[in-house]
Amino acid sequence: MARVDTPIIVFSEEDARRLHHPHDDAFVVSIRVGDYNTHRLLVDNRSSVEILYYLAFQQMRIKREWLVPTNAPLVGFGGTRVYPLGMVTLPVTVGDYLQQITKDVTFLIVDCSFAYNAILGRPTLNSWKAITSTYHLMIKFPTKY
Repeated sequence: MARVDTPIIVFSEEDARRLHHPHDDAFVVSIRVGDYNTHRLLVDNRSSVEILYYLAFQQMRIKREWLVPTNAPLVGFGGTRVYPLGMVTLPVTVGDYLQQITKDVTFLIVDCSFAYNAILGRPTLNSWKAITSTYHLMIKFPTKY
């Protein structure tokens, strides 16, 4: 018999009880990035990178010297190119005490206006072994507890 090292993750109607359906809301969360509780992070399963917008970067009071140069442009919807100011790796904590994980996440710092402070994409979601549900507006991931 196969041994299961990670729990089976399921979503139920109970998980969606606090939502008004039908909805097409954006999947937005609050998490701890570095030493800061950061709100308005967009969870985007389509994004191949993690983005931290420069205004949020400044509000975190992270020294600009921490940025690692990068010259790879980001190509967005409509083919527009945006060149990041650099990248920075910060610890990110998600979940509630005991049922939480902390992992280093590398963000590209982008200086443009956006409704969110950051975007979490596939690389981070995959490193967390996270399962997302847009119907439930919820992320579940395995933890030690």
